[in-house]
Amino acid sequence: MKTTTRSQLRHSTELLNNFEYSGRAKPVVSPDYIVGLTDGEGCFYVLVRPPYNRNGGAMVQLNFFIKVKQKDKEILERVRDALDCGAVYFQHEMRSNHTQCYRYTVNSHRDIFGKIIPFFEKYPLQTNSKQKTFCVFYEIAELVRSGAHHAKDGIEKIQRLKKEMNRRTGLA
Repeated sequence: MKTTTRSQLRHSTELLNNFEYSGRAKPVVSPDYIVGLTDGEGCFYVLVRPPYNRNGGAMVQLNFFIKVKQKDKEILERVRDALDCGAVYFQHEMRSNHTQCYRYTVNSHRDIFGKIIPFFEKYPLQTNSKQKTFCVFYEIAELVRSGAHHAKDGIEKIQRLKKEMNRRTGLA
């Protein structure tokens, strides 16, 4: 019977292979976990706001966020590290029937186009409603990338699409 010995380095490497590893000191959450967390607690949101330009265009902010209870802040930090973008913020809750929470937010166009959209294209969301919202978000993002938001008709199209986002369906 042949016995093999494992070095500490090899053993550590085998343990880390059970996780996604991005060169940091500790393992990060898997893409499947991020998809599940987003399906349950995440949101894609588009904000259209002044100043409107002389062509009727406006500023369009693309947002992705995940919100969790205060005690679960660490998971948002791990998501931020895995996606390599965004920030984790404390969100003070004023409503008496809600707990204090933390929010992971990505709103830089560079990160939305370069990291968030490619991630969810590669790892699709599992719930139909969230996947549909992502598809509309992607369509709006492409309009922004093309500069359509600088004109009145582009803003009108973005606002029509925005109404299709984050709809709750199938509720009694």
